[in-house]
Amino acid sequence: MRKTSVAIDEGLARQAGELLGTCTLKETIDSALREVVAADARRRFVDRLRDMRGMDLDQPDVMAGAWR
Repeated sequence: MRKTSVAIDEGLARQAGELLGTCTLKETIDSALREVVAADARRRFVDRLRDMRGMDLDQPDVMAGAWR
């Protein structure tokens, strides 16, 4: 972990903390960073589903066995 000094908008941090349910600035920042990473992973997964990249869900023989 790295310790650093940055200027942070206190009002924005307070709002983010309320939305994230965090109590300290460190918790808020850590939680916000995790949320950004998770949102990107969800977006990439949705893109894969939309394009069917790396998936066999568009193959009838695979899907026929999926509903047994």
